[in-house]
Amino acid sequence: MAMSETIDVEVAWALPAEQCIVALTLPAGVTAHEAVEAAGMIARHGLDGATLRLGVFGKAVQPGHVLRDGDRVEIYRPLLADPKEVRRRRARSGNK
Repeated sequence: MAMSETIDVEVAWALPAEQCIVALTLPAGVTAHEAVEAAGMIARHGLDGATLRLGVFGKAVQPGHVLRDGDRVEIYRPLLADPKEVRRRRARSGNK
């Protein structure tokens, strides 16, 4: 792969009432974290770059995951409640 090759990717961040998607053309070999930085998402949304949870098309990836042309990097928000604990509480109360 030549060093001058580029790939097209998207970086997505969603809040309950807002969605932000940035389309980028970046050098081949770019990582998921580098794409988030290039999109300006960390500064724009006040995110902690050291603790970001990322995915590509719904599958969790490490920040160093190398992207391919057409990938969409998703920034995951912290969970408000542990899904397992929610299910346990629901089971105890008899609600499904």
